[in-house]
Amino acid sequence: MSEKKEKKDRVLSIRDLNISFETATGTINAIRGVRMDLFRGETIAIVGESGSGKSVTVKTIMGIMASNGRIESGSIEYTFTDDDGEVKTVDLTKLSQKEIRYKFNGRHIAMVFQDPMTSLDPTMTIGKQIMEGMLAHLGLSKEEAKKRTLKLLEDVGIDEPQKRFSQYPHQLSGGMRQRVVIAIALACDPDILICDEPTTALDVTIQAKILELIKKLQKEKNISVIYITHDLGVVAKVADYVDVMYAGRIIEKGNIDEIFYDPRHPYTWGLLASMPDTDTSSTRLFAIPGTPPNLLEKIEGDAFAVRNPYALAIDFKVEPPMFNVGGQHRVASWLCDPRAPKVEVPEQLRQRLNRIRKEEANDNI
Repeated sequence: MSEKKEKKDRVLSIRDLNISFETATGTINAIRGVRMDLFRGETIAIVGESGSGKSVTVKTIMGIMASNGRIESGSIEYTFTDDDGEVKTVDLTKLSQKEIRYKFNGRHIAMVFQDPMTSLDPTMTIGKQIMEGMLAHLGLSKEEAKKRTLKLLEDVGIDEPQKRFSQYPHQLSGGMRQRVVIAIALACDPDILICDEPTTALDVTIQAKILELIKKLQKEKNISVIYITHDLGVVAKVADYVDVMYAGRIIEKGNIDEIFYDPRHPYTWGLLASMPDTDTSSTRLFAIPGTPPNLLEKIEGDAFAVRNPYALAIDFKVEPPMFNVGGQHRVASWLCDPRAPKVEVPEQLRQRLNRIRKEEANDNI
């Protein structure tokens, strides 16, 4: 797990963000009161099932929300240093999506998507695609941009940069294409790198190399990273902090050790239990029972209540607040209310977390 870091400058502050989408069948309340902070040089992982709101949140930061989406309330404050060296803070919710894309995307905030073939233009050479942002945002000459591009290709671990510069995406392997996408994202030295399931389409060996590459580049350039993933194995390798999302709301947050070794929300227990485990005799994977709620309908109480075997009567009536359970750990569950009955982590999951802890300790010896 990641070592604890000293507190650094805050680059992103999301407060009480509510987002809805108008559809033919009604209004979907996709994001419900999200609060999040990202500090310089640190990594937050946002985890949860498909449809929990992970990608909607970060796409709003990038100004690429779907046309039927609307920010109902809240703020996304981004703090950056402009070209004159002046530190400024801007609320991205007050800007049009076009303004965000023109003024901040690439130059200050960049994104690595899940499938590199949907991110790369098949008709443009690799070199031209990497240089594009530099020429638009940094005012470099073509010669300067090419020199910088060749260095960047080398930095992301692509052999024969001069040769790759003139090739097209279809001439590269999947792992190399993803490295090119990372190079494009880092071309203008952004403050924030958003990685939306960046290794899902790759095999396990290449996954590990890409994750190590992102960590290496993050350390060298002191950038802040947001990971969007459903893979808690990835989270354990890269994150400093974890935000667990369910039905458009963050329901548990804390540093990596608090979430992995002391999870408090039954939904987080389910996510951890559903990770593949090679040290068990069982041949079955655990799955959280039931399905997420329909966000077209008004949610009464805790959105997870109907799937929660530990649900209390109040869960079906009143939405739980965020309880402070110590350290940086916050949990939206009535089970964390001092008046609630004591419910322990399921024994099978507890044993598993203990095994992970021992393995981690042995790795650090």
